[in-house]
Amino acid sequence: MSLLDRLAWMYATGCGIGLAPKAPGTFGSLLGPLLVAGWQSLSRPIHESLIVAVAGVLLGVAAAQRTARRCGLEDPGCVVCDEIAAFAIVFAMTPVTWTTAVIGFAWFRVFDIAKPWPIRRLERLPGGWGIMADDLLAGILAAASLQGTLWVLNVCFSFQATIG
Repeated sequence: MSLLDRLAWMYATGCGIGLAPKAPGTFGSLLGPLLVAGWQSLSRPIHESLIVAVAGVLLGVAAAQRTARRCGLEDPGCVVCDEIAAFAIVFAMTPVTWTTAVIGFAWFRVFDIAKPWPIRRLERLPGGWGIMADDLLAGILAAASLQGTLWVLNVCFSFQATIG
């Protein structure tokens, strides 16, 4: 295995998290909010966050494609960089706290597992794009659902506070 294959494998599997014997996507998804929280703690400008997110996706496409080819599968379960990268989208407009992490994680897993239209169609894209794109759209839908959930919770708690 070449050095490039090893680097792609490490990136694609989330440094080995994707090798979990059960639910590797869920374990990969747990790493996503932690990485985003770490990045957010650096208080970098939004344009730097965007550059890092886009670079993460592009590296993910290449690493996922190379790893899938090496495994002889279209979308091997050990590839979790797609789940990890999606959390940059889930928390693009929301600071990661314990509350937002749990809600964002839950929404992302719902969309990633259920794969409602048009998420499932994106899996048909060729190579690494097919591996990454469905999770990126799941991340967009999870971000919108997270914002909606936070709005509802805010309205409910504000309403309860006025009657309490």
